[in-house]
Amino acid sequence: MLLCPVRGCHMGLAREERRLLCTRGHSFDVARSGYINLLQPQERRSKQPGDTAAAIAGRRRLHDRGVTEPLLNAISEIMVASPSETVLDAGCGEGFYLGSLARQIGFDAHGVDISIPAVDAAARRYPGCEWIVANADRFLPYADRSFSIVLSITARMNAGEFRRVLRDDGRLLVALPACDDLVELRGAGRDRVARTVETFADGFTLVDRRRVATSADLDAAAVHDVLLSIYRPMRSQPAEGMRVTFSLDLLLFRPTARKG
Repeated sequence: MLLCPVRGCHMGLAREERRLLCTRGHSFDVARSGYINLLQPQERRSKQPGDTAAAIAGRRRLHDRGVTEPLLNAISEIMVASPSETVLDAGCGEGFYLGSLARQIGFDAHGVDISIPAVDAAARRYPGCEWIVANADRFLPYADRSFSIVLSITARMNAGEFRRVLRDDGRLLVALPACDDLVELRGAGRDRVARTVETFADGFTLVDRRRVATSADLDAAAVHDVLLSIYRPMRSQPAEGMRVTFSLDLLLFRPTARKG
C-alpha cells in the first residue's frame, strides 16, 4: 500500500525488519515508537513543520478531559464505518479521532501528518494503527484506491490526492470548524461549507451534511490548552476559566465516476 515518496520514484515499499525499501534502493527506517518518516527534505515548509509539541500536548489534554467526545461521537455516526474498512486520516495530528475510532470499531487505520511530534505521539498512544510522516498537501504515499474511507478533520485538504487513494465505492468525510467554533476565544468565524463543497465538486458529490456543537466549562489551564492549539486567538493569555464552544460542520462525500 505504501509508496516511495522520492520524487520520480513512487514505487511500492516493502517492509524488511525495521525499515522499508523500494526496488530502486530507497530506504526508510521505522522509528522506535513505530511510525515511519517518509517526509522528503524539499517537502518541509520549515525546519519543524506542522503542530508544535506544546500544541500537541495541549490538544491531548483537552481530549483526555472528554470535552471533544461529542464531536468524536458525531463523526462516528456520520461515517458509519465497519470493522472491514480501511481508513486514512489525512492530517491526523496526534491521532485522537482515528485512534479512538479504530479502537471502537476495529477497522484498519492509517494516519498521515507532516508534524513529527504529532505522529510520534499518535504512534505511542495508538500502536494498533499505522502512522506516517509525510506532506499530504503534495503527495499521499499510498497506492491508488487503497482506502474505503478518507478522513480530513480540521486539516488541510487535497481533493485530487483524496480521490486518487479512495476506492470508487468509498466515502470522504470532511470536518470543518463551524462558524461558532471557539467563538469565545477567536470571535465568529466564516461558514466554510459552500467553498469546501466547491473544492471537491470535480471528484465528489455531497451526500450528507451535519453540524455538531458542544460546550464545556473550562478552568484557566484548560483554556490555555485551547489557546496553545489554535491559530490567531483573540486573547493571548487567559484571565480565568470560561465556557467554550466546540463546533464542527461534517460533510460526507461520495466519489463520482473517474474521468477517462
